Amino acid sequence: MTSDELRQFAACYSEAWCSQDPENVAAFYAKTGSISVNGAPPVAIAEVASGFMRDFPDMVVRFDKLEKTPAGTEFHWTFIGTNTGPDGTGNKVRISGYELWKIDNDGLIAESKGNFDVMDYQNQLKGSGPA
Repeated sequence: MTSDELRQFAACYSEAWCSQDPENVAAFYAKTGSISVNGAPPVAIAEVASGFMRDFPDMVVRFDKLEKTPAGTEFHWTFIGTNTGPDGTGNKVRISGYELWKIDNDGLIAESKGNFDVMDYQNQLKGSGPA
């Protein structure tokens, strides 16, 4: 993928996260693709997307930038939403993080390793941090 194609891919990927349809996000992944978040075991992307979409019905994922690294492409993002899903706190959350992507030969995400500050996220969910 060229840099421009990768940038377009990333922009469409962030739009998919905002769609409230986990299958839109999963469409960016290879059939056997998965995501792990903060070192947890890999899971199916639709499972992760579904959880966030359920818990944050107004969520927005902004595409901040891409960085090429020796380990893959870093997709940097900012997540904004209000935790109004089932058993939600009603608190607003704004966190930034990134996914380290390995793109396969078909131009899909074969592996994603997501990273964000869990303590900051938990504090915002409780209403004790900036949003």
